[in-house]
Amino acid sequence: MDWSAVPSLASLRAFEAAARLGSHSAAARELNVTHAAIAQHVRKLEDRFGCVLLERRGGGMTATDAGAALSAGLRDGFSAIAEACRDLDARETARPLRISLTPSFAANWLMPRIGDFWTRHPGIELDLTPSPDVADLRTGGFDMAVRYGRGPWPGLRAERLIDAAHAVIAAPGLVAGPVDDLSGLHRHVLLTERNNVEELHWAELHGLRMDRVRVIGFDSLSMVIEAVRARHGIGMVPRIIAEGEIARGTLEVLFEESSPSVAYHMVRREGSESPALRTFRGWLRQQARPSLLGRPPMG
Repeated sequence: MDWSAVPSLASLRAFEAAARLGSHSAAARELNVTHAAIAQHVRKLEDRFGCVLLERRGGGMTATDAGAALSAGLRDGFSAIAEACRDLDARETARPLRISLTPSFAANWLMPRIGDFWTRHPGIELDLTPSPDVADLRTGGFDMAVRYGRGPWPGLRAERLIDAAHAVIAAPGLVAGPVDDLSGLHRHVLLTERNNVEELHWAELHGLRMDRVRVIGFDSLSMVIEAVRARHGIGMVPRIIAEGEIARGTLEVLFEESSPSVAYHMVRREGSESPALRTFRGWLRQQARPSLLGRPPMG
């Protein structure tokens, strides 16, 4: 298609609205521009085609024969564009949203709350993929990921969802707590997620010497929590992951970070998002607001 022969879309939209509504002012209100902008666009088209498209009659504007022919064609064209966009929106809404997230976040934070989303939005299907691997959002087919870390991530849009303060937890009665620092906990086995260097560094900064404590690593934070509940040692996890257990009294906090530097983020590709994804992200924000994160809002 030779687009050089087609006037600007802004001018065509302005003229179509003015012809349909019979008024520059009404067209300006519909398109959220000024009266002068509508008039200028119409003049540009009249100069381009070399004929009058709109003429003033009484208190309004009326299309000439040439203007009426152009207006009818534009109306059909814009209707086809709108229909194509609606069809694509419907198709995007109908397909499942593919969400990548960490197993611990899925099991301990999302699952207790997800029923509320299904009740509110039965038409949006979710394909949740818990995995410790970092999903490639640009080529992996995922619409969004919930990632744990500092952010941002190059080439992606990240929105901080929930602070993830480090916390040292234990089964009730295992340790007399809370404690002012971690220096007195060396005789206990430290249970943590495997290869989480950042958490171990944080523990050292708060008095726990790694050369004096036995550390056992697990593949997931869910396993850490289960081992702590079984009284195999003290655990180091993002507090939010253990909120449900803490609220129920099956775990207690011995020590926690006051100013968290890491968080769970909603991460997605640059560019526009589908209505379904926008709805899901809005719901996640709403669920993340309560201060007692172990108690999902039932709304």
